[in-house]
Amino acid sequence: MGVFVFLPLVLPLSAWPVARLAEGHLHPRTATRLLTAVAVVMAVCSTLCLALLMVVGTAQLPGNPLPDGWSDPAVRAAVPHDEVAGRAAIPALGMVAAACGRTLWRHRSVTRRARRALAALPGRAVAVLPDSTPYAYALPGGRGRVVVTTALLAGLTPAERRALFAHERAHLAARHHRHLLAAHLAARANPFLRPLRTAAVYTAERWADEDAAGAVGDRRTVARAIGKAALLSRGTPAPTLAALAATGPVPRRVAALLAPAPAALTWPSAFTSVGLAAWGAAAGALMSAMSSANSAVTLFRILHAATSL
Repeated sequence: MGVFVFLPLVLPLSAWPVARLAEGHLHPRTATRLLTAVAVVMAVCSTLCLALLMVVGTAQLPGNPLPDGWSDPAVRAAVPHDEVAGRAAIPALGMVAAACGRTLWRHRSVTRRARRALAALPGRAVAVLPDSTPYAYALPGGRGRVVVTTALLAGLTPAERRALFAHERAHLAARHHRHLLAAHLAARANPFLRPLRTAAVYTAERWADEDAAGAVGDRRTVARAIGKAALLSRGTPAPTLAALAATGPVPRRVAALLAPAPAALTWPSAFTSVGLAAWGAAAGALMSAMSSANSAVTLFRILHAATSL
């Protein structure tokens, strides 16, 4: 495997320039899909890398249940600095599993509690709660529901309320909670992917902003609704749930809505800075996947040769 086994761990360092260029220059829909896909691929590859290193590190521990042949010098020679890297991978993989499990548990717990609490309320698409705390968010599940309190609605004009509902319906229609959950899990698996998570959260909100502006027919009304909701809202029950003003830099979103609508390009030209970033992100994800696959196949062959499997 050699040093290539460590490649998926360090390739996510390129996430920062990719995130900055994608969120500022790509269409929000394209940027969200690109950032989420790259984050997921790199997170899976880095986790596989830790798993491969853990196999080598665990085989060195006394009393381990693995075959004795897995601790042979030929197996350890496949990983540079096998003693340090192999043993460090054991707690690292445990922390990744715990962090991802906690994120999944919180997301499912919050959504289940919200569905149970709203089950008795009339209406399927919108649930208006008589609450003094102003908030609104899109609750996934089935066809989904828009949850909003009377305190937030009281601070908006009728046109701004239409913008709010259009924004939340856009989240549900595009299933943005899946993008947000995937981006958060990727960042838990590899901290270097946090810039991609932050950018994906922002572009998902911008995606819903543009869809709401198209549905309402007035970009300024959506911008005003976002600004007012940001001053009033308390956020969402979980970071994996989408809302009008709970996530993303609000001033940047308002400024984008006051500007002309972005061009709906599916993929940028490779002869631009944004295109180079997009192609670079795709190439980095491909290199990470190829390195992980090569390391996995190589280690399997080495372990197969060292034992009677």
